[in-house]
Amino acid sequence: MDLHTIKIVLGLSVPFLLMTLWAVIHAAQKEFGSLREKVIWVVIAGIPFIGFIFYLMFGFPRKIKPGDSVNSE
Repeated sequence: MDLHTIKIVLGLSVPFLLMTLWAVIHAAQKEFGSLREKVIWVVIAGIPFIGFIFYLMFGFPRKIKPGDSVNSE
């Protein structure tokens, strides 16, 4: 591999790695309806390249906002 190819691969890989790390940390810090749901979202967010996309589309809006009750009806 030449230097140009290495730069392209790193240029495409590093942003995905950073976004995946952000999604895992974000999911781990936020409250969800249950511990099981939280673990599932942390695992999904940790899937390389596509996990953070799924987390942003489906998991991010599901987080419980501060002050919301888990069992409110």
